[in-house]
Amino acid sequence: MRCPFCGEKEDKVIDSRESREGDVIRRRRECVVCSRRFTTYERVEETLPLVVKKDDRREPFDRLKIMNGLTRACEKRPISADSLEKLVAGIETRLQEEGRKEVPSREIGEAVMAALRSLDPVAYVRFASVYREFRDVEEFMRELRGFLQKAPP
Repeated sequence: MRCPFCGEKEDKVIDSRESREGDVIRRRRECVVCSRRFTTYERVEETLPLVVKKDDRREPFDRLKIMNGLTRACEKRPISADSLEKLVAGIETRLQEEGRKEVPSREIGEAVMAALRSLDPVAYVRFASVYREFRDVEEFMRELRGFLQKAPP
């Protein structure tokens, strides 16, 4: 594993822990050159479907893209990184279980929004505003009104 700080390839594992579900191993490592510590995650590589983009391009499923979008939407919100990781893992698991070779990006975006809706309403609105690419304030307000009508009291 290459050190993210100095680029050295040699490190030593200080600690290894399995996730609660047993599907990920978290490893704390220390670079033998610069002595800085970093964390890596090891998981079984599963076959995931290709994502069909709006312009019909196909690309491999990338959990990091979803995680980055969620992180931006949840900035300064009381949502733990663990909650976001579980959300992404849930979507990834569902896609694996479905066994499809391709899945439209729209379906993934809708799944993320559905999960965010129950996790944090503000993060949901933030994510939706970017994902839906609102052209004006009225489109945004329609989405917000729809959300408020479906929200529990």
